[in-house]
Amino acid sequence: MAISSLRRAARALAVSCCLLAFGAAPVWAASLALAAPVPAAHSAWAPGTAWNFRTYQEAMRQSGRQAAIPEKDFAELQSRKATAMAAIESYLKRRFGKADSNVLRAFRELPREYYHYDYQRRKPFASNCYEPEPKPWAIGYGSALSDYLGQAYMTQLAKPRPGDTVLEVGTGSGFQSSLLSRIVKEVYSVEIIKPLGAEVAKIYKPLGLENVHTRVGDGYYGWPEVKGGFDIIMVTCAARYVSPELLRQLKPQGRLIVPIGQPFRKGQVLYVFTKDKSGRVHSRKDMGVFFIPMTGKIMESKS
Repeated sequence: MAISSLRRAARALAVSCCLLAFGAAPVWAASLALAAPVPAAHSAWAPGTAWNFRTYQEAMRQSGRQAAIPEKDFAELQSRKATAMAAIESYLKRRFGKADSNVLRAFRELPREYYHYDYQRRKPFASNCYEPEPKPWAIGYGSALSDYLGQAYMTQLAKPRPGDTVLEVGTGSGFQSSLLSRIVKEVYSVEIIKPLGAEVAKIYKPLGLENVHTRVGDGYYGWPEVKGGFDIIMVTCAARYVSPELLRQLKPQGRLIVPIGQPFRKGQVLYVFTKDKSGRVHSRKDMGVFFIPMTGKIMESKS
């Protein structure tokens, strides 16, 4: 097999195995009181307001994407969501002893079918949403929408709080940044793949998610213009090592979640880095994982 073919096969394997925890299940293994929001001007919807088939169609239209799902199939998706939510709650209880009520609320609020879209092929696949056996889905350009158990796990592991400012490295589908936006104060997300980042940047406003800020660039450098840094930094792709730029932008008592390991190889490990009040950085291993690789500066030899 040619080297290019091997690389394509490896990328396909990485997408199919994204967030697969070693030794775990086949995949990763009364909420905060908020007033019901009013949709922002010109947005199709806002969390806490009615979500239905016509709202879905309008939100997709406003984001510049095609919505190709019959109304009866859309209704069936909504019935599957309750089962998926029960699976998320059960999984978080197994992993942490308790499911964070804000994480569960954020998942309930967001319409996941809105994020099931292949940007390279310009094709929606909403009908696959809330699948009984959670899995990652390819969204084009070598990127993936991670499985919903893995995203719930990463979110609770980060311990998000209402006043937090968060940086995400690897916007991908936009679901993880949207999820965090329902809990924290502000989310900044960086995507290195230009066509993907440019298109995904359009999905937030139709949902009234005004506290998500995106840019196309190399996440290795973080977002240094944000004064004061970040309470949480979440890297959603496998890095060869932790970027010193990200550690610099982590606030004291902040948390950096990052998978570390070689591209397309087993042995990747999810790490949690914390910074104490004095600025000293501590790290611990969490679990074995398999993510698509972080690209850009991180792929160069470490100096």
